[in-house]
Amino acid sequence: MQPIVVDAKLAAQVVERIDVLGAMRALFAGLHAGRVTQPPQTLALLPDGGGGDFIAYLAALADPPVFGAKLSPYLPRPGGGIVTAWTLLMSSETGAPLLLCDSLALTRERTAATTALAVDLLAPRTAKRLALIGCGSVGRAHLRYVLPLRNWQQVMVWSPHASDRATDIRAAAASATIAGSLREAVDDAEVVMLCTSAAAAVVDPAELPHCRLLTSISTNVPRAHEIPPARLAELDVYCDARGNAPLAAGEMLIAREGGWDPASIRGDLAELVAATAPLPQRTAFFRSIGLGCEDIALAAAIHRHLSEFSAATGAG
Repeated sequence: MQPIVVDAKLAAQVVERIDVLGAMRALFAGLHAGRVTQPPQTLALLPDGGGGDFIAYLAALADPPVFGAKLSPYLPRPGGGIVTAWTLLMSSETGAPLLLCDSLALTRERTAATTALAVDLLAPRTAKRLALIGCGSVGRAHLRYVLPLRNWQQVMVWSPHASDRATDIRAAAASATIAGSLREAVDDAEVVMLCTSAAAAVVDPAELPHCRLLTSISTNVPRAHEIPPARLAELDVYCDARGNAPLAAGEMLIAREGGWDPASIRGDLAELVAATAPLPQRTAFFRSIGLGCEDIALAAAIHRHLSEFSAATGAG
């Protein structure tokens, strides 16, 4: 049996037809129920001495019965490295490959939907002021998913390149205002989403008096972080998966060296979806590192959509 091969263009078209946020909510409910296997991500160095590596994101689901991996390499090149990703989905019933998918759109959408799920579960229901720092494709996807979740009265966006991307920003959020500075963007915000490629702190939570929730995705650069690691002790910390995030999130790795204990994490998304985690009493910090189960769940949704389309049209 040959897998369905999905290139970047088709993947982008299909994910627009899928309830990605709903899929992530169901996924983390399954993770809490023990119907999802989520091992830690693994980093492997390429044996050429050039600094290349790849990360393997693995997972298995009970419903549907599938397993698979996303492989994301970093290949150093003059002028900038190459980063790609492909997801392989396989059947747990037959062992056959089902789908091979370019993961650009898949990763963007599941990352933004995971943050949106955290915002829905952690942000005050009365929150009205939102800030986005970083306006690349992943940041703009965050806006698309988060805008319907609250009655936002103010949406501020800032990055060094925001003015160059004004058209794309307003396509994602017509109500967005491009801030003149980072300070202007975050000063009054109750929810601040960090979606940058920075390897070091972008904002200091201690300087955000109105912030009730701060989210961060950071990058795969070793020990990358978007807030000062020492601030974790002053925040109510949440993550996508408590068994995974402390092993990969840069600010958590650094904070542990200073005595911060990952046991202080108040909850992860599985616990929040199941309503077994306490809600924040202080400013909340949500950190996602990206999980294989998110990739596999969305790959399974893509496979189901394409299979149903093929059956309905007689294609394939």
